[in-house]
Parts: sequence; structure tokens; C-alpha cells
Amino acid sequence: MINPAADQAAPIVIEGSTPSAEIRQHLAREGIPVLLAFSRGKDSLAAWLALRDAGVEVRPFHLYLVPGLEFVDESLADYERYFGVTIPQLPHPSLFRWLNNLTFQVPERIRIIEAAQLPEPDYVDVSRMLCEQYYDLDPKVTFTADGIRAADSPNRRTAIKGHGAVREHVIKVSPVWDWRIKHVRAALAEHKCPLPIDYEWFNRTFDGLDLRFLEPIKNNAPADYDRILEWFPLADLELFRAGL
Repeated sequence: MINPAADQAAPIVIEGSTPSAEIRQHLAREGIPVLLAFSRGKDSLAAWLALRDAGVEVRPFHLYLVPGLEFVDESLADYERYFGVTIPQLPHPSLFRWLNNLTFQVPERIRIIEAAQLPEPDYVDVSRMLCEQYYDLDPKVTFTADGIRAADSPNRRTAIKGHGAVREHVIKVSPVWDWRIKHVRAALAEHKCPLPIDYEWFNRTFDGLDLRFLEPIKNNAPADYDRILEWFPLADLELFRAGL
């Protein structure tokens, strides 16, 4: 069970779940590189820094929702310089799903999209492809890390409690699952690791095609907004409905 009386400065405690520090130590002892699903957000940054501090070799990748957005590419270039690595980009599974579901598409594109018969890969497919075609790793033993934290939301806390921070069946691991926001902020401050511009615009990273994201992008990066409309021409309806 979750310990509600725990010191707010201490990591989260969930009965039966291995502390994240022990998980990171185990990954370091195994000596096998770990993939990192790098969203550019504070939690994935914290996971990267924590893994690196523990001596784990991190192989990052980024999944884009819309190809070629300048504010995303520029921040990835900044993090490539900061960490001294290349961050490969692949399409996010949501991009395939949005297209196949004809999200914000005009009628004349429907037949083209349906004829394309786009696949709908899941996260396991993405990790396997990265292992086999980019990083030359064995997908059967290579874990994919994420920045999921139990303190982030009730749903994530329930997921950690139910499935654990190490999910062997999908070869995933949450290496900072028990960190509170204080620990995330402390890690970023200690390493002088900046957040992307997204946090100034949305207070989080770009994560969808709704008004929360589209209005700030239109106001701050009109070329990127036009790029979104190239892929999702009717996304402008989000602003129209809001009278903007």
C-alpha cells in the first residue's frame, strides 16, 4: 500500500515496489544500455539525468506528433548538445492513429489516407525497431525507460501499484517512479538542465491537437502552426469554436 504519512521530501513508498534507486543500480550492474522515451518533458529529463548519474548508458529517442515542427526540432538539438548524443526521431503511434481516424482531415484526403493503409505500431514495436535497426541492441533484453512518476497523477500511482515500476512482459521500466516533483526540480537545478520552450507556452510539452496547444503555437510559432495545418487541415476549427 501507499504510505500516506511519508515525508513529502522523501520518495513515494508503495508496498511491494522496488525503490527507484535500487532499480537504477540494478540496470547499471547489468551493463546493458537502456532506451529512453524522451518527450523533452521534465520527467523524462529527470529520468535521463538519474540514469546517467547511476552509470546507466542511455540511448534516447523522440516520438514526434507532427513532423518538422521547428520548436520541437530546436529543443531536441539543444538536448543533443547538452547530453552529447544524437536523439533519433520516429513518428509517434498517435500520428498513425490520428491519420487513420481521419482526425481534422478534409474530404478530399479520405480516399488517399484509406488507400495508404497506414500501420498502427505500438510502443513495443517502436522499441524493437530502434534496437534492431538503429542501436544494434537485443530487443529481448533491452529495457525502455520512461519518466512515469506515481506522484504525477492518481492513474499513474494506480498503474505503478498494479503493474510495478519494472514491467518485464513489455520490457519497460520507470527509473524515477517514486520521485516527487521536488526531486525532479532538484535534479534539473543540480545539472543546470533547462526545460524546452513548451513550458513557457503550455506549462508542459506539446501533446495534442487541442486548443491548449494550438492557440499558443499559432501565437508564438505561426510557421509551425501552418505546418500542423498541412497535416491536419481542419485543426483550425479548434480556434474557430473558441471564437479565436
